[in-house]
Amino acid sequence: MGRIKDMTSGNPTKLILQFALPLIVANLGQQLYMIADAAIVGRGVGVKALAAVGATDWSYWVILWTITTMTQGFGTFVSRYFGERDYDKMNKSIAMSCLLSGVIAVILSVVGLVLTRPVLELLKTPADILDDSVDYLSTMIAGSLAVAGYNMTASILRAFGDGRSPLMGMIIAAALNIGLDLVTVFVFHWGVFGTAVASVTAQLVAFIYCFRRILKVEQVVLNKASFRPDGQMLRELMAFGLPLALQYVVINISGMILQSTVNLQGSIFVAGYTANNKVYGLLECSAISLGFAATTFFSQNYGAKKIHRIRAGMRSTIGIGIGMALVIGGLMAVCGRGLLSLFIDSTEVGSGDALTIGYRYLMTMSASLIILYLIYAYRSALQSMGSSLPSMISGFTECGARVLVAKGLFLWLGQEVLFFAEPAAWLGSLVFIMGSYYVLRDRYLAKIA
Repeated sequence: MGRIKDMTSGNPTKLILQFALPLIVANLGQQLYMIADAAIVGRGVGVKALAAVGATDWSYWVILWTITTMTQGFGTFVSRYFGERDYDKMNKSIAMSCLLSGVIAVILSVVGLVLTRPVLELLKTPADILDDSVDYLSTMIAGSLAVAGYNMTASILRAFGDGRSPLMGMIIAAALNIGLDLVTVFVFHWGVFGTAVASVTAQLVAFIYCFRRILKVEQVVLNKASFRPDGQMLRELMAFGLPLALQYVVINISGMILQSTVNLQGSIFVAGYTANNKVYGLLECSAISLGFAATTFFSQNYGAKKIHRIRAGMRSTIGIGIGMALVIGGLMAVCGRGLLSLFIDSTEVGSGDALTIGYRYLMTMSASLIILYLIYAYRSALQSMGSSLPSMISGFTECGARVLVAKGLFLWLGQEVLFFAEPAAWLGSLVFIMGSYYVLRDRYLAKIA
């Protein structure tokens, strides 16, 4: 298939950028349709409905990021075997990754549905938005299998250097999601439940598209034998993927703790916080895309035993990340207030306060973006060399910093300190992951020397 890309030769900066750009567009598309969800809810249903959706963010992200990071980790094996030209192992890793993703998604769905209301009550979700929050989160969790399907197939395509197919899948999903949002909210009057149905349906369509693209890759040959359980490979996948998933479970649990403090500030504060979280996706999506591109680059070259290209690729990734962070931070300074106003109806009582809160959050995070982008650069390099434990530990340091702000410094400094919770968490993570990279790099490269 013409869309696959061998990244073991050619200019590293050019290759990483060429691969990252369609991924950035794809992730922007995903963020834009999530923004559309929030904008349609905020303006079509009301500020409290927006707050109801936002109150579920961290709770749902526990499941979403568990799926996303595990499938990304599984894709690292596909990319490495592709770089080695070991297509038998590559196909086996694809099949085992799909089996694991399906099983994990089902388990997460069942556990998540049982815990939805108790968790939201534990987080002190305001009573006036609790029922809507439960409806929205339950519906999103019920669609976890579709989300896992899209993320796994997109990860496999990225492992081949194909960033265009996930992009096309997301463009199709984004258009469908926005259309369904408008119908379910304004025609059927399903409120927040309708937006969740639209999101799950869009993810299902994106999965189908990406799966069909995988079947067109010449090197992919899947049959019954491919899906016969391979105990050793399953253990290897889980041993690598579980620390990555645990990293984000811990991060998102700390986010839930932060959310519980935010919820105590009332519905208006929650609405402003929610508006910022929706725009925040635009800040992070380029970092995620750069991380995906760098992971594919590093994994293929690690499999091909090209040490000099791994070192050059790291320098390129850091430079690209810093440049992206500066550009995006500048754009948010200019356009941030306008973006936030998409979610909040200015005619509603309290809308001005909600907008001010959201803008303060957004500016504080925009000024700290270089930290976030460097985290993704160092994590991608370590994971590509087969080291997932430092990423997990960096998740614990991020968790500790976020909880310290939300539950410690908050008691001392009050509401103002909440605006600095995310930058503090990022800094805690970066200190550990960057140190780990420079300590462990030579050891892992020596294995393939």
